[in-house]
Amino acid sequence: MADKKLVAATFTPFDSKCEVNLSQIGPYIDYLTKKQGVKSVFVNGTTGESLSLSVAERKMLAKEWCEKANGKMEVIVHVGCMSLKDSQELAKHAVEIKADAIAVMAPFFLKLKTAEALKLYLQEVSSAAPVLPFYYYHIPAITGVHVPARDVIAGIQELIPVFRGVKFSGTDLMDLGQCVSSSPPQWSFLYGVDEQLLAGLAMGADGAVGSTYNYLGCHVNKLIAAFEKHDLDQARKIQFKLQELLGFATNFGFDLGVNKQVMNDVSGLLLGPPRLPVMPCPPTHAQAIAKKYFELFTEC
Repeated sequence: MADKKLVAATFTPFDSKCEVNLSQIGPYIDYLTKKQGVKSVFVNGTTGESLSLSVAERKMLAKEWCEKANGKMEVIVHVGCMSLKDSQELAKHAVEIKADAIAVMAPFFLKLKTAEALKLYLQEVSSAAPVLPFYYYHIPAITGVHVPARDVIAGIQELIPVFRGVKFSGTDLMDLGQCVSSSPPQWSFLYGVDEQLLAGLAMGADGAVGSTYNYLGCHVNKLIAAFEKHDLDQARKIQFKLQELLGFATNFGFDLGVNKQVMNDVSGLLLGPPRLPVMPCPPTHAQAIAKKYFELFTEC
């Protein structure tokens, strides 16, 4: 792709009773596009607590994102589930709501053990949405499926003609590099480890997907711009600030619950708490991280 794109992995808005709150999606889109300069979202992924949502809830969210974002931003809908049938149902629905693309992570209760098996699984999901660009969501730390991404994508376009790339949320930069070096130019590799994005860009990533880009998007866009201008000193400065923030946050157990509360505090949106089994964040923890955020990053 010509321009490296930044994709926010969105949080799912809940009310105080942890029921889906669609009323926040419109303001959320305005915040991302106007305040953060983010024009693409990855909906119902890990950050969105997708595996804690019902199929009906995921459809409701995806539909609202696509309707509200129409003409404003690209919507990639994650449709991965533990059940192939559920994934196919969500993929078919993504076509109906005119999503821009779909992505699928490997199921991780009954784990796939080979690249061949994973390719067949992805093919079956894509068959329910044969017109939509398709991304493999590689996140071995969560799925426990440690099949190299390079093995998954080898020859995959023969099985999935609409295959367009990988959301690469792994730390194996050799695997990422081999994916990039062996793939056609029309594919995209979107790096998903926020704290080492610059390394991913150096290995040829076409952009990034991450949770912190919900509230750090404008700064990370500057990082990407600096990298593209070969200004590595400036790109490193921004990456090091992001690392300092995440290193500080790790002292407070920087899990999804903490991250979501930081987003609430920084953005002013009302995205609510996480849903069990994720525990809510103690207010003092999020406040300390938000304070650190404002010390490190000025408003764009």
